Amino acid sequence: MGGRCWILPASELPWWQAIKATNDRPATRPLATPGVLSRHLPLFWQMATTLKLDFGIVTFSNVPLPADVASAALEFFHSPRLFSHVVSSLERVFAGYGIAAVAGVTLGLLIGRLQFAGDFLQAPLELLRPIPAVAWIPLAVLMFPSSELSMIFITFTGALFPILINTVHGVENIDPRLIASARSLGSARSAMLLEVIIPGAAPSIVTGLVIGMGTSWFCLVTAEMISGQYGIGYYTWESYT
Repeated sequence: MGGRCWILPASELPWWQAIKATNDRPATRPLATPGVLSRHLPLFWQMATTLKLDFGIVTFSNVPLPADVASAALEFFHSPRLFSHVVSSLERVFAGYGIAAVAGVTLGLLIGRLQFAGDFLQAPLELLRPIPAVAWIPLAVLMFPSSELSMIFITFTGALFPILINTVHGVENIDPRLIASARSLGSARSAMLLEVIIPGAAPSIVTGLVIGMGTSWFCLVTAEMISGQYGIGYYTWESYT
């Protein structure tokens, strides 16, 4: 051998060394990385809109050029009316979302912990849950004396059920041994709620709050397009028409 180090191909190595040699190989670089897409997508957009490409199902004949979109966006952000519309939408979404957060977490804790509350509330809530929040817009316009209250109601409806369902699941999935240990130590109901139930369900509650914020914005913008006079949705629809 002459003290030389012979390197065998992976096929001739023992199986444990062959696996290690295979795992040590550099991974194949994916063809479509975020950097590649971010560089080439604007180029494709420019080419498709300039040539007015038509693929049958998708056509670029009415799509504006990237430069036109950038110019319109700059004009939009410098508009003196933008601030008032954003403030109106923020007020509505925080009002509806805040009420939904309090109601959803409270009802979720009750349904998850108390059997009679679940038996009494779960059936009507499950009946209402599949109804899309935007489907309540015509009824909300008729029920409430002002469009402002109707849009807050739509925002509340969109955020309520994600928060409620995630809170119920979080409470029901708490380890029963934690509750049994707290009871064996003589914890009061309030201490059980504040120190065991809410911390144990906190990840699910936060998940519901995050999802509820997204759905509340979607519902608010849709409601503003239909019945609003101020707000991001109304401003978007006004600019479109």
